[in-house]
Formats: sequence, C-alpha cells, structure tokens
Amino acid sequence: MSHDPQIEAVIDLDAFGANIAALAACAPSSMVMTVVKANAYGHGMVPMARAARASGSSWLGVATIEEALALRAAGDRGPLMCWLASPGAAFAAAVEADVEVTASSVAQLEEIIAVAPSRPRVQLKVDTGLSRNGARGKEWTALVEAASSARAAGRVDITGVWSHFACADDPDHPANDSQEAVFRAAVDQMVAAGLEHGIRHISNSAATLVRPSAHFDLVRIGIAAYGIRPDSGMTYSTRLTPVMTLRTRLAQVKRVPAGAKVSYGQTWTAERETTLGLVPMGYGDGIAISASNRAEVQVGGARAPIAGRVCMDQLVVDLGDRPAEPGDIATLFGPGHDGEPTAEDWAAASGTIAYEVVTRLGGRTVRTYKGENS
Repeated sequence: MSHDPQIEAVIDLDAFGANIAALAACAPSSMVMTVVKANAYGHGMVPMARAARASGSSWLGVATIEEALALRAAGDRGPLMCWLASPGAAFAAAVEADVEVTASSVAQLEEIIAVAPSRPRVQLKVDTGLSRNGARGKEWTALVEAASSARAAGRVDITGVWSHFACADDPDHPANDSQEAVFRAAVDQMVAAGLEHGIRHISNSAATLVRPSAHFDLVRIGIAAYGIRPDSGMTYSTRLTPVMTLRTRLAQVKRVPAGAKVSYGQTWTAERETTLGLVPMGYGDGIAISASNRAEVQVGGARAPIAGRVCMDQLVVDLGDRPAEPGDIATLFGPGHDGEPTAEDWAAASGTIAYEVVTRLGGRTVRTYKGENS
C-alpha cells in the first residue's frame, strides 16, 4: 500500500527549464553553467542536473569533488566543474572522471598536477575582491607563471579563468566595476605570460540578469535558475518562476479556548476561541526557529500564521474559525500564484535569505518531480 509523503517538496522541472532559457536569453553570446551544488540548492542534485542538461545547459557547476563524482556516478558525462577543495582532496579521482578542477594557488595547482593520473584540465581562480577563494596580487602573478610553465612542460591544460562577484545583486555598488576591471586585468596578465585564458567567467545569477559587460564566455546561473531572486530588492524584466512547492498535511486539528497558550515557552496566547492546526514539520526539517510567531502557512486557500515556537518536528498554525480537518494540505511556500507564501516570504519572516530557506530542507522531505523532464 502506497502512502503520500508526509513532507513533500514538489519540484516543477518545466519551470526550471523555462528559467534556464530565460536566463540564457540574457546572455545570448555566452555558454550557460547551471550550478547544482548543495543538493541543487535543496532541490535534488541528480534530477536537477539531468533537467538542466535537457534544458540546454552545456555546463554544470558544483562546489566539491564529491558532488562532481556523484554526478558522474549517476551518469552525467557533460562539461562539469568544481571549485572548493582542501589539501588532500580526491583530485586524482576528479581528473580521472573528466571533471575540471580549480586551482586557487600555486600550492593547489602543484598538488593537482602531482596526483593526477593524466594531464588535468584546470581552471584558475582569481580573487577580484570577494576575498574568499582565489589568488590575488603577487599570488596571482605566481599562479599564472606556475601555470604557464606547467602547461609548456605538457603537465596541465589550463581551460579557463574565473572569479566571483561580491555585490552583483546590488547593481550600483562600486565593487562591481572594480571587480570586473581586476578580472580583465588578470586575464590580460595571463595572455601577456603566453598562457591561453580559455573560458572566462565571473557572472553569477545577478550579473547574468543585469550586467551584460561581465557575461564573457560563460555565465553561472545558480539561485535564479530555481526561480528565486538573488536579492529581494532586485528589479529586472526577466520572468522567473519559483520551482519548489513545500507542503505537508495537517496531523491534528483542535479547537482551543481564549487564553490557551501554545508551544514551548508559551510565547503565543489565543486572544479568542480559535482552531489550531498541527503542521508536522519543524527545525529538524529545516524550518527556522526564527520563523516562530512570524511566518505563515496556506491551509484551505487562506494563509494561517504560525502560533508559538517552531519545534523540532512540528509547528502550530492559527486557523481561526474556518473549517479544517487532519490530512488537509498545508503549503509552507510555493510560487505564490495561488496566494501561498513564497520562499522569499519565509526568508523575510525568518530574518534570512531565500537561498537558505530552500537549501536547508532536511532529510525527511521527500522530493517529487513533475514536468516533461521528470
């Protein structure tokens, strides 16, 4: 006997494909890399990777070697890049699986070359002002020289150069012009050293949407591919549709008198007689405790506020006087087309960003897929 999932994230692959197409249209002269790191921002890495390929994304991007190898094990064979590795990472396995890896320092480049079973395909990361990974200043000069020497010796193929914007979701921020200028200078430095730069890329979702000068050879689309704005204050003409709808079913419905107190700490008190619905999701499933008494859930076509503190496995909503029964669908967020809250609404209520809302969903969430590529 089959049962519907108690907690279900419904993923609309048609919306995902439409988002990718809309973003690709923003950069018509550039290749597209769809980023599927962190379990595809909570949407399920392998299914989203397959859908991204089917939707015309020539490249996939992940953070770690482990993620890249998982995609290869699932059958992906297209261009694939990863960029975050500590010393001792499985570079040999990555190279053997035809994964392009990133060198952010001379030491990392030397480690990749030393352990690779064949000539590795490596992209160089330049730090243009984010001050995370990548080489800058004298370190960049040293990395370019080391890469040029290794390439001349037939020990490595340098296939690209890239960086990452810090403030592209704030289009008027002066850091954007500065970072793009540093990136162009870094590319020029490679050429001056006799090193072919390969694929140049710096644009994330936000820059893909609003900064054509930074599109270069490839754009990396992450959160926008999943239909979420890089920043809730951003404006642009491209139409994007949120891909995930998170829903569950009420576990219990009960009538309580005025004065009834709800959940740990009794931080919510019923001002009048009301109906409470028990939603079987909590912070163990990725629901932020900071959403307590603030976020809303849609039940029966109307929104219901969270009453009291979010618990590990459950939360309570105030349904007022409208009828409800155990088993009724409770939608935490979705595209918003039917009045339900969105991930951005939950982010605002939780004091975070929508990236975190979708990415942190826990292991009890069953992901189901709909659409032509499901």
